[in-house]
Amino acid sequence: MDAPPALEDARPWLAVNARLAAAGLHVPDVRAHDLEQGFLLIEDLGSTTYLEVLDAASVEGLYATALAALLRMQTAVDVRGLPPYDRTALERELALMPEWFLGRHLGHTLTGAERGVLQAAFATLVQVALEQPRCFVHRDYHSRNLLVPAQDGGTEAAKPWFLPGIIDFQDAVHGPVTYDLVSLLRDCYIAWDRRRVEGWVEDYRRQLLDGPAGAAMPEPARFLRWFDLMGLQRHLKVLGIFSRLHYRDGKSGYLGDLPRVYAYVADVAGRHVELQALAALLHRLVGTRDLRMPGSP
Repeated sequence: MDAPPALEDARPWLAVNARLAAAGLHVPDVRAHDLEQGFLLIEDLGSTTYLEVLDAASVEGLYATALAALLRMQTAVDVRGLPPYDRTALERELALMPEWFLGRHLGHTLTGAERGVLQAAFATLVQVALEQPRCFVHRDYHSRNLLVPAQDGGTEAAKPWFLPGIIDFQDAVHGPVTYDLVSLLRDCYIAWDRRRVEGWVEDYRRQLLDGPAGAAMPEPARFLRWFDLMGLQRHLKVLGIFSRLHYRDGKSGYLGDLPRVYAYVADVAGRHVELQALAALLHRLVGTRDLRMPGSP
């Protein structure tokens, strides 16, 4: 890893890597590092992501290992000293959507009434996030950040090969229990049937019942509501982030994923009565537009 100190601080990555490794998760083994020069010698976990191999035949097995790793992450990783995923952070993320997706990508200036609709919806989403039990949150636990390790049987034979290789964890926080679950199961890069997803969610909730926070786990309907609305917060944020990646950073490939992310938003908001005004507003602003196409300069 080449992380020039003037541009990137490798210490957060090292600190979180150590937490995950101590819990038995498969993260890169750090062989040596020189933080003054920004060099780290780390294990190569391979280059095959879950996204590259996920299909109807492989999804059950791959998600079983990913969910097993997530359960360990949420129940065994030390969270002391992690930044809190608090109201300020959640609201800051939600603000990306009106600025970059509505304002920049769709070219729409919000009216006062429209801002009121967004504020009411955002308040609901933040409230639901904050009422959940807290745990380690990777923040980007999805198919592009999970690797299928190469099983070469060499000196790494003792590694937990049944777990995916996990990367891109340096922004970890202490936050809501459903955040990483929805990142995985309502992935911005691949989608599955809603009923199938809800089955995975309930199976995972039952596993959490046996963990240290089991007493705080609610009944299935409330847990699914947590999952839905946590996903809505995340996907609204991602609409803003993907738009910003195109317009500010010149990474146009992310526009291709906007329709999938917007479909999650429209579906979830439309199924929850307190968020139907948000769904109606977005439906009116998006209309039949092809979200993959850039807006006017």
